[in-house]
This record gives sequence, C-alpha cells and structure tokens, in this order.
Amino acid sequence: MTSATLMPAAEVAQWPDRLLRWQAVHGRHDLPWQNTHDPYRVWLSEIMLQQTQVTTVRDYYARFLQRFPDVATLAAAPLDDVLALWSGLGYYSRARNLHACAQKVVTLHGGAFPRNAATLQELPGIGRSTAAAIASICFGERVAILDGNVKRVLTRALGFGGDLAQAAQEKSLWKLADELLPRDDLDQSMPRYTQAVMDMGATVCLPRKPGCLMCPVADLCVARREGRPEVYPVKTRKLKRTAQSLWLLWAQTREGAVWLRQRPASGGTEDALKSVWAGLHCLELFDSFELLQAAVPASQREGLRELPVFKHVLTHKDLHLHPVHMVLPASVKVSEQGIWHAAHAWPALGLPAPVRKLLEQQS
Repeated sequence: MTSATLMPAAEVAQWPDRLLRWQAVHGRHDLPWQNTHDPYRVWLSEIMLQQTQVTTVRDYYARFLQRFPDVATLAAAPLDDVLALWSGLGYYSRARNLHACAQKVVTLHGGAFPRNAATLQELPGIGRSTAAAIASICFGERVAILDGNVKRVLTRALGFGGDLAQAAQEKSLWKLADELLPRDDLDQSMPRYTQAVMDMGATVCLPRKPGCLMCPVADLCVARREGRPEVYPVKTRKLKRTAQSLWLLWAQTREGAVWLRQRPASGGTEDALKSVWAGLHCLELFDSFELLQAAVPASQREGLRELPVFKHVLTHKDLHLHPVHMVLPASVKVSEQGIWHAAHAWPALGLPAPVRKLLEQQS
C-alpha cells in the first residue's frame, strides 16, 4: 500500500456536509461534555478521554466538575487533591499536566483559555489534536483533530496506506485532514464537524467489524471498495510489552494508620514507574522480598505476612505486585522519606489504583 492522494474535488465538497447531516441525526448527543462551548469543560473531557473509555470517564468527569467547577478552582487546589480525585483513572501524568495547565491559564491568560490552537498547544499537556478539539468546538477555528479514532476514519476513507509510525506520513495525513474541513459558517460547522468525526470513529468506523452500512460516506471510502478496512491505519512500530515484579510493604498501626511515601515528581532513569506513579503516595516498593525484609527492623520481621500476588496491567507493562503486611507501633519509622497517615486521612490522598484497591479491600 502507498499513501493515497486526496479524493476528487467533488467528493471533498461532499465530505463535511454528509458528516454534519449524519451527526445531527445519528451522532452522540447525550455525553455530559457535549452541547457546550465552555473550553474548561471541553479541555477536561479531552484530557480524561485520552486512552480511557467513555464509560469510565463519565463518573470522574462529574466528580471533577463538582470539586473543581472552573479553571481557577482547579489551579488553586493542591496537587494532592487533584491526584486523589484522579486515583484509578490511570496515566497520572495527565493529572499533573492538568493542574499545571490550569495554573498557566490563570497566570498567563487571566483565567481564560486561548482562542486558537497554536497558543493552546503551548500549555502543559495539550498536544496538537487536543488543542484543535478545544479551538474548533469552542471557538469555531478551522483546525483538524487527529486522535486514534479519527486516524482510522480518514485512513480508511482515503485509502491512506502510509506508515503512521513515520513522522512524515503522519504529517501528510494532517494535511489531508485539513483539506476535508468545512469552509463555511465555521462558528456552527466546526464544532459539529469535530464531534461528527469523533462520533464516526467511536460508533461506526470501529477497529473490527466496522458498520459500513451505517456510514454516511461509505460510497466514498477506499477501504470499503477494497474490502479490507481492518488493515487501516498502518502503524508498524509497536512497543515491546514487558513485566516487572514489585514487593509492597504494607505497614499499618493497630489504629489503622498506613505508612506511605510520596513518590518524587520525576524518578531517576532507573525507575520504571517514574511516569506512572510520580507524585502519588505509595506503599514502600522493593525489587525483592529480601530487600523488603532488610528494610524492616530485625525485631519486627517475624510479623511480616505475605499476601496473595496480583497483577496490575499498564499500557505496555504487567506489574506483578507482592503485598507484604505487618503491624508496627506508630513510633517506628519505616524509612526517612515516608510518614504515617491516619485511617481517616489516607483515603483522601492520591494513591496508585492497585494500592488504593488493596487498602480498601483490607480496611
């Protein structure tokens, strides 16, 4: 397969109009972040939806808006509060960037989000596609989004066989995406068009068994004519999946306080979890039971109790977690960096999802 040229001019003219008509009748209209031009709400939903299912995001989105109803409230909140509310949603760098971005919007832009994609992209955690989503939906700017769903829709429709692992090919697809955008009445058409291409990828042009019979542009689609839509998009480079075993020292007092250490905002180069759990409060982690045992005072080691091992799945890594429980007096310090958190206090902290699940199941 080679990269396709743009569809004929007559088809280019039909493309946005067909998607707009389809979205008005068959698109999604009941998601809590739809039907708004508030850039704070659109931005929040876009960040939460990165590599996360809509069904998961719904509840987190509602809780976030209840706790942080606007960008100024989010910017003023402690990072720990943001991480605590994000706990379980995963990809915690999104939460740290969310907080940093809110602070930049307040300090650099007076609490108002920039109205164009180029300036939005300068903010922490906002990439080209997210910036385009905010600018097109909220401000009617004629800019294309290109998230995973939209890449699938466009590569299939255009028969674009370029390898998107190559920057030059992705750049070519961006250009084609720009050409297909509406050209008239942008304040009205751009928000609806952006929603339309997202809805198409989420509900019709699925990775497997696409609903071609329901597609408003099926007769224009190269992949459908070829009879092999599943081969698009092409992306050859794949990250190798790895596994890691970690031992978690779950130290607790008789009163229910838990020993936790806040992980650094960015770990050393040897720390495989630096971008996953950075900034979160965590049980003490060790690479082996022997290292964990050595960290405990000799007089207390008989109290160590190994619990069942469980697996926590990350995007490109399986974590095999070995919890080890013990009860200690509150006068004992497990390490120089951690502290005891009372039973009523630790649930409000930002905790890695598997740690929170472990503590909640046993509390």
